[in-house]
Amino acid sequence: MKDSDIILLSHGGGGMRTRQLIREMIVKHLGNPILNELDDGAYLSFAENNLVFTTDSFVVRPLFFPGGDIGKLAVCGTVNDLAMMAAEPRYLSLGLILEEGLSFADLERVILSMRAALDMARVKIVTGDTKVVEKGMGFGMFVNTAGIGVRLPGADTRVANARPGDTVIVTGMLGDHGAAVIASREGISLESKLVSDAAPLWDLLAPLLRRGIELHCLRDPTRGGLAAALGDIAEASQVGIRLFEKDLPVRNEVRGICRLLGMDVLNMACEGCAVVVCPAKNAAVVLDALRSNPLGANARAVGHVAEQPKELVVLETELGGERIVETPLGEDLPRIC
Repeated sequence: MKDSDIILLSHGGGGMRTRQLIREMIVKHLGNPILNELDDGAYLSFAENNLVFTTDSFVVRPLFFPGGDIGKLAVCGTVNDLAMMAAEPRYLSLGLILEEGLSFADLERVILSMRAALDMARVKIVTGDTKVVEKGMGFGMFVNTAGIGVRLPGADTRVANARPGDTVIVTGMLGDHGAAVIASREGISLESKLVSDAAPLWDLLAPLLRRGIELHCLRDPTRGGLAAALGDIAEASQVGIRLFEKDLPVRNEVRGICRLLGMDVLNMACEGCAVVVCPAKNAAVVLDALRSNPLGANARAVGHVAEQPKELVVLETELGGERIVETPLGEDLPRIC
């Protein structure tokens, strides 16, 4: 790679430049005994059954934002999808679609960020692929990841499991990621340092699952925010969900950005927060356990599950009124995750 400071189309051609890119950038920073074989796939063995498999793609713009970047986001997003299925993350794949002209300095910055997130989550990238597209077709970089984890015995946290009477808990502040990304992209200056909440959540949720505390649903409110996450649960479980605006944990900076841009904070993406639906009798224990971890310090009960109105989420406002929380038709902002 000494002959260029940027990604060239030839780096995706399968020849010597591709080999250099893989060995001198990806293997150098992400290498482990499985990945270093550089075969067409990875041999994996598991002593356990109940494997969980997920995949995701990341097209965030800008690539770098306060609190993270597309690399950290890709690792956290994928391990969190496994965690929502009560699965301990083990292995990831990595697909990089690089745009011609991307600097090697920016690519290395992303790779190093991935390395830090992988270490935090204690997972390995074991296989992958790299492609290069013509300039103007890739916004710098797209990332695809797939993950494999092992579901803890007896745990079932699918979105169809909510029951009337359950308590709805969020593990952290709402909308930090979406607000941080749009503030960075639009050049919105804030007095405080709002950053993305992107973080791997397995260590936050695993103690609850390993203790056998009954949890009915787990969901991460990424694209579409809390509104989409609860809408999915209400529809899949055939229940209603009632939220209380006074209990929602939202920073003033996030509220301000939403007011400025005419956006609903309930639609703003989170990348280090989970929705936990559990029997009301377990809510206090769940909250205590979450708050004992720094990632759950702002955990709060925000609502409950009801029989009616089926498939709807209703917000009780601070003024005492009510409104239906609609699942977003699409994303409020493009390229936020």
